[in-house]
Amino acid sequence: MRTRPLKVALLGCGVVGSEVARIMTTHADDLAARIGAPVELAGVAVRRPSKVRDGIDPALVTTDATALVKRGDIDVVVEVIGGIEPARTLITTAFEHGASVVSANKALLAQDGAALHASAEDHDADLYYEAAVAGAIPLIRPLRESLAGDKVNRVLGIVNGTTNFILDKMDTTGAGYQEALDEATALGYAEADPTADVEGFDAAAKAAILAGIAFHTRVRLDDVYREGMAEVTSADFASAREMGCTIKLLAICERAADGASVTARVHPAMIPLSHPLASVRGAYNAVFVESDASGQLMFYGPGAGGAPTASAVLGDLVAVCRNRLNGATGPGESAYAALPVSGMGEVVTRYHISLDVADKPGVLAQVATVFAEHGVSIDTVRQQGKDGEASLVVVTHRASDAALGGVVEALRKLDTVRGVASIMRVEGE
Repeated sequence: MRTRPLKVALLGCGVVGSEVARIMTTHADDLAARIGAPVELAGVAVRRPSKVRDGIDPALVTTDATALVKRGDIDVVVEVIGGIEPARTLITTAFEHGASVVSANKALLAQDGAALHASAEDHDADLYYEAAVAGAIPLIRPLRESLAGDKVNRVLGIVNGTTNFILDKMDTTGAGYQEALDEATALGYAEADPTADVEGFDAAAKAAILAGIAFHTRVRLDDVYREGMAEVTSADFASAREMGCTIKLLAICERAADGASVTARVHPAMIPLSHPLASVRGAYNAVFVESDASGQLMFYGPGAGGAPTASAVLGDLVAVCRNRLNGATGPGESAYAALPVSGMGEVVTRYHISLDVADKPGVLAQVATVFAEHGVSIDTVRQQGKDGEASLVVVTHRASDAALGGVVEALRKLDTVRGVASIMRVEGE
């Protein structure tokens, strides 16, 4: 074993960063044995240096992150501060000064992953980011390495623990959206401002990263279709139960049937209770991968939290340190396929549409005609009426989003249709 330690700079010492530092200290001997050399925490960049940080030598703490990554003796920079800037500049500066980088920054990687990979390659450095997608769940490395010889066709998953906790509460207790969100906030699952989670921004960033790796194609955050879950109601769950389904906020990355393009999207969807993702409870994450040779694979576990995310960071740290000792780098960006990313209009799936209609003869025939005129086949119809008003629920066979949009526009022009109460996709068949 080499006795000279590999030096690590830690950018950020919040929930995740403090756990990274703790594990590096408490598991130092094991990490050294696994790497082949000791690892030394050489500096910790923070915004509030006066805060007491248990287990961290105050002499290592600095507010000058730029000076830390420029030192020249740093082997690996661990970035867990999040956001776009200054993280982007600090990472590229680290590459320029000879360090490799381990990051948990999904937003930055989804927006500027190609440029960061190019910078890493230019400076013969590693860029690893297992912790950016699903906490402790090993997902990026299996996609990038274990399935490198296979053809991935679909990645379908729950990649945000906060939203899964909220939807699970709504499903199992009958709570309304706001009530479930309040409980998630009280338990620390939701941030004071939950927008990034409940509006799907967090999941969309993860979907962009997953799609890029799975399909060997550059997929940016702007390429991902996104819908939030604030409009999901108890009535939607009641409808889902009648179909033998539940509702999840899903990230879905797909290769087109002809293989010529890919799509990436995040939105609430009904999913059959028979599907493994339907049983994912609480704040857990799970991702289903479908490929030609391997078939269906499922990855499941805690998708957030200090210790689980730190576990993924440390896994990357071990891999990068091993590469440093061997004078090598691991896999970089693989975007050779360069497939076009199609818009949501070309996505084909099933739909559950709930309509408020007049309770009188001929309404169902009018509605069915509209679907037929737009080439959308109906699977099932359920109608309930009282006092001149009725609820009409239509479940389609597979149809494109563009075709369904035409149906909805035409339905709203019928004088017998009072309103479109809800539209939800049905996935996971």
